[in-house]
Amino acid sequence: MRTSPDVRSVAVSRTRDQELLLGECASLGILYAGPAHGFAIAARLKPTGDVGRVWSLSRPLTYRALEQLAARGYVQAIGEEPGIAGGNRTILAATRSGRAHLRKWLDTPVIHLRDLRSELLLKLVIADICQVDISDMLRRQRDHIEQLSKGLREQTTNGSDHTDVVDLWRSESSQAALRFLDALEGSGS
Repeated sequence: MRTSPDVRSVAVSRTRDQELLLGECASLGILYAGPAHGFAIAARLKPTGDVGRVWSLSRPLTYRALEQLAARGYVQAIGEEPGIAGGNRTILAATRSGRAHLRKWLDTPVIHLRDLRSELLLKLVIADICQVDISDMLRRQRDHIEQLSKGLREQTTNGSDHTDVVDLWRSESSQAALRFLDALEGSGS
């Protein structure tokens, strides 16, 4: 069945109030720490980059993320510098609203266990880069996971002869997440 162009565009468009994608959060976090040009941001988001080892983006997707951030008023051009291969590079910086949005994102615990590896780890890396204290969020994150874990343990030990592999996986993942957060707190990070 073919989808009309109007339906397709609605399905992929976002409103201004919708959450940023993780690549946009990563790009905004890099700019929160200090102004940079797109090529430098893309280098940090490569799989071998300091941020890219957690959440990587190709160069075209990095530039797309920067366009989205600019359209939302979260970043702005503040100057130019000569590029290596000719042409000028635009220097970008996080705006006041961009900085506030990033702090709000960093202060919000991750809801779903499935998103911990990507989103929570990205928050930890970005908070470190930006020197933002997220210890209160981590306590709330641990409380949330502990509640999830308790419910999952009850599900996996409900007396049934059949073990649900998905429930077992989620239960074990929640326990691993709790151990990780406890180790993180113990390390002083």
